[in-house]
Amino acid sequence: MVSQAQTHRGTNSAALTRLSVNAARMLGVPASGYAQLLGVAPEHLDDDRYRAPAATTNRIAELTTGHAHWSELALVLAQQPGLGTLGVWDYLITSARTPLEGIRDAAAYLATVVDPATDTLHIAEDGGQVTVTHHNRADVAHEAANAIRAGALGIYQRRLSDAAQRHLVPVRVTLTARAPRRLGSLTELYGTRAIAFEAPASSVTFLAADLRAPAPRAQPGLSAVLRSHAEQSLAAAIPLHNWLDLFRTALASVHDGAAPTLPAVAQRMNLSTRTLQRRLDEHATTWSHEVETVRRAHVTRLLRTTDLGIDAIAARSGYADARALRRAVQRWYGTTPHALRQAPEGG
Repeated sequence: MVSQAQTHRGTNSAALTRLSVNAARMLGVPASGYAQLLGVAPEHLDDDRYRAPAATTNRIAELTTGHAHWSELALVLAQQPGLGTLGVWDYLITSARTPLEGIRDAAAYLATVVDPATDTLHIAEDGGQVTVTHHNRADVAHEAANAIRAGALGIYQRRLSDAAQRHLVPVRVTLTARAPRRLGSLTELYGTRAIAFEAPASSVTFLAADLRAPAPRAQPGLSAVLRSHAEQSLAAAIPLHNWLDLFRTALASVHDGAAPTLPAVAQRMNLSTRTLQRRLDEHATTWSHEVETVRRAHVTRLLRTTDLGIDAIAARSGYADARALRRAVQRWYGTTPHALRQAPEGG
C-alpha cells in the first residue's frame, strides 16, 4: 500500500488534469466553461507538484460529454497520452520484468495519478486469462462516468502494449454503460468488437501469456527505483483541496447560465445547507459574496472572450435583464460593459 495515498484523497495529478483539459479542447469545449476551476490555472496545471481537486477533472468530463458522446471522449482520453504523459506511473508498467508485474505495480501506485478515495485497479488471474478491472465511485454525471471508465481501460491497454512493444488485443471488454447506437469509437479504442455492456464493472481481459512474457524494456532493479520515485512524488505533492477551495470549485461547477443555489452546492458537497453556511462563516465569507465573485468572473470572461450581446450575457449569468447586468458591472468596475469589453486586460 502506498504510504502517502491517503493524504491526497479528493485530488488528481496535474498530469491527469492536463489530459482532461486537452481532451476538452480537442472536442470543442469552450475554455470559459472550465478555466476558473481550481487546478486549471497555468501555475498549477503546468507544475507536476500540484494535485487538482478530483471535482475539477470530473467537471471537465461533464462539460465535454455535453459536446461529444461519452465514447468519443473515452477514445480521445486513451489515444492522446504518449508514454510518460502520466509520469512515473507509465514507467512502472513499461519497465517491469513482465507487463503483468508492471500493471500490478501500477495498481499499487494508482494514487500517483487519480483520486485514491474513488478509484481502484484490481488484477485477477484466471487460468489462461488476466482481467484488469477499474472501479470509479466518483460523484459525477452518468455520461461522464462512462467516459472516464472506458477511457481508463483504453489507457491500461495502451500501456500494456507499450510494455510488450506490440499491440495487445483484449480477449474481451466489459463496460458498465449501456451500448451506444454506434460502436465505432469503442471498437477503434479497443481493437475488438468483443465488448459487453451493462456489466457489473468495467474491465479488460487479456491472454495471460501476453502479460507474462518478458518485457523488452525491463531493466534489473529499475522497478524498485520507480516505486521509490512514486513514493517521493506523492510525498512532495501539493494537494489543492482546502475546504474553501473545494467549495469554490463546487460553486463554479453548478454555475451553468443560471444563478447557483445554496441547496444545489450543498448537495454537490454532500453537506446540509446549514452546515455549508456555518463553514462559510468559519472561513470569514458569505454565500452572497462568493456568488458575486463567481458572477463577476463569469461576466468578465464573457465580455472579454465572446461577441455575445449584453442581453445574452445577462441571461447566461443569472441576471434578470441587461439593466441589472449593467448595474453590476458599474458597481464592480465603475464603468459600462461596453467600456470593459474594449479595455485591454489588466487595464
